[in-house]
Amino acid sequence: MDIEEIYKIFKIYSHISTDTRKIIPSSIFFALKGDNFDGNAFAEQAIKEGAAYAIIDDEKYKKDDQYILVDNVLETLQQLAIYHRETLKIPIIGITGTNGKTTTKELLNAVLSSKYKTLATSGNLNNHIGVPLTILQVNSKHEIAIIEMGANHIGEIGELCKIAQPDYGIITNIGKAHLEGFGGIQGIIKTKYELYKAVQEKNGKTFVNIDHEILADLSDGIDKITYGSNKNTYCTGELMEANPYVSIQYSCNGLSDVIQTQLVGKYNFENILAAICIAVFFKVEKEAVKQAIESYQPTNNRSQVLKTKSNTIILDAYNANPTSLEAAILNFAEIQAQDKVLIIGDMLELGAYSKAEHIKIIEILEKENFKQIVLIGSVFFALCTHPDWNCFPDSEMAKKWLLLNPISNAYILVKGSRGIQLEKLLEAL
Repeated sequence: MDIEEIYKIFKIYSHISTDTRKIIPSSIFFALKGDNFDGNAFAEQAIKEGAAYAIIDDEKYKKDDQYILVDNVLETLQQLAIYHRETLKIPIIGITGTNGKTTTKELLNAVLSSKYKTLATSGNLNNHIGVPLTILQVNSKHEIAIIEMGANHIGEIGELCKIAQPDYGIITNIGKAHLEGFGGIQGIIKTKYELYKAVQEKNGKTFVNIDHEILADLSDGIDKITYGSNKNTYCTGELMEANPYVSIQYSCNGLSDVIQTQLVGKYNFENILAAICIAVFFKVEKEAVKQAIESYQPTNNRSQVLKTKSNTIILDAYNANPTSLEAAILNFAEIQAQDKVLIIGDMLELGAYSKAEHIKIIEILEKENFKQIVLIGSVFFALCTHPDWNCFPDSEMAKKWLLLNPISNAYILVKGSRGIQLEKLLEAL
C-alpha cells in the first residue's frame, strides 16, 4: 500500500499509537522496532486493544486486512508525516540548539498559545520518531506549530527538517554536547546549520541571537530577526537579576517591559528573550507575553527549585553537557546563599572527549568556594582525588551515603546527565 492510500486511512483514523500500553481507540498502530523489542510482535495486541489498523513490516504477523504490510514501519511513519506536512498551511517554527531548546519551546508555546491555537512538541519528543509523530498531530484547528529538533549525529537536523519543513527557525546556541556522535564541535556547527539552510530554502525567517558569534556568522546573508543584548537588534534585553530567579528588561519592536520569571539560572536569559522576540514578531500583545512567561513553571527536572524539610534544591538533572554544566556551576557560584552544596553527575555521550571535559569541570570546581562537593558517576569517580570531596560510582551509592550523612540547611545544586539518575537522591535531601 502506498503513502497516498495510507494517508486516506489516516484522515479517517487520525490518531497514531506506538505503544500497546497506551493504545488510543480507533488509532493506527505503528509497529516500530527498538534496540530490545520488535513492534511487529505487538501488532495483534494493538488490534485487540482497539487500534483500527496496524502498520507492520514483517509478513508473518499479518492476520487480515487490518494489518498493513510496508517495507519499513519507521520510514512509512516519516513519509506519512511528510505527506501530511505538505497539506498544512500554517507557519511551523523549528527549534534546535545544544542547550535551552526545550525551555525555549515551552516558553514560546506559553506565549503563542495566548493568541493562537498552538501545537508544540510534547516533552522531549524531538527525534526521528518524535518529530513525525508531532507533525501528524497538527490538524485544521491549529494556527501555528512549534517543532523541537534534537540531534546526536551529523546530518540529523537536516533529516528532521525534511519532515517538519519549518517556515521559521531558531538555534538557541551551539556548544559541546553529544561529541561522540558529532566527532567534535565542527560537526555540531554543521548539523545545527542545517536548520538555517532548510528555512532559507523555504524563503522563511530565522531568529538569531546576535550575541553568539557563531550564530551571527552562520546567519550571514540569511533573512533573519535578531535579538540579544546588543541595542541594534529587533529585540534587545538586559538581565536584571538571577538570585535565584531570573528577571529581565526588554525592548522589542516598540514594546518594552520588565518580566519576573520563575526560572533559575542567568543562562535562561537568552531563552526568555528568544520567546519574547518570536512572540512579538507574531504580534502577541505585551500583557499576554508578560503573563505567559511569568506564569511558566519549569518541570521534568529542569532547573526546578524544590523546598524539602531540610534544604533548598535546584534540580537540573534532565541533561548535562560541558557547556550547560559549566554555566550551571558558575551561575550557582554567583547566587547569594549560605552553605552551598554541589551534587554533580557525569556527562554522557562525550566519547573520546569525556575524560578531558570532566577534568575541565573539576578544574572549575576547584576554583569555587562551595561548602561541599559530591561527584557521582564512573568518570568523575575515576578522576576524583580531592581529599574533601565525596565521590561515588553511581546514584545508589551516593544515596546510601547521604542517608547516613544528611545535609541540612543548605542550598543544593543537583545537575548531571539523565542516565546518572540524580533524581533518586531527592528523598535523601
